[in-house]
Amino acid sequence: MNKIIAVSAAIVVICGLALTYVMGQNDGTDDKYAQCKGSAVAGGDELGGPFELVNAAGQTVTDADVITEPSLLYFGYTFCPDVCPLDVARNASAIDVLEERGMSVTPVFISIDPLRDTPEVVGEFADNMHPKMIGLTGSPEQVKAASEAYRTYYKAHDTTDEFYLVDHSTFSYLVMPGEGFVDFFRRDVTPDQMADKIGCFIENQ
Repeated sequence: MNKIIAVSAAIVVICGLALTYVMGQNDGTDDKYAQCKGSAVAGGDELGGPFELVNAAGQTVTDADVITEPSLLYFGYTFCPDVCPLDVARNASAIDVLEERGMSVTPVFISIDPLRDTPEVVGEFADNMHPKMIGLTGSPEQVKAASEAYRTYYKAHDTTDEFYLVDHSTFSYLVMPGEGFVDFFRRDVTPDQMADKIGCFIENQ
């Protein structure tokens, strides 16, 4: 009887250790970026994806052409009177902070206003915001597909008015080459806070 009890106890211990191991393998601790993420992103695994857009030179490019190093994507439009310039300038400042720390990140501006944002227009806007910034636009269909991949929102007002506005979401997306989307940033994040978090992802690549 004692032998049976001892064997049973051993089985319980072994099963407990096995369960602990399995749970440890599935609790997300194997995510190399776990320490960099403040919280889980709803649908994060499904955010991002391939896109085909047009660059400032009028060339059709894909996400693989554009995202060749850690990249910070922002969806906006060049005629935006206040929000976009502030957000994009914040992103540019974070890129500069990271450069001072020896880290290279590419800022990317994707227009959600293809009617007015020609390749030349987005190119000039990007050049004015940061020397490394890549400006992208495209056909309405291309822009819509890229926006849907990142689940961004945009809706133009009456386009018969040449000064029409476009309502849109204001997140910035961190994308790693070969890996895709890893995190996003809200408007209230400062350049230094953004640089700290992006730096964590780069250090853990």
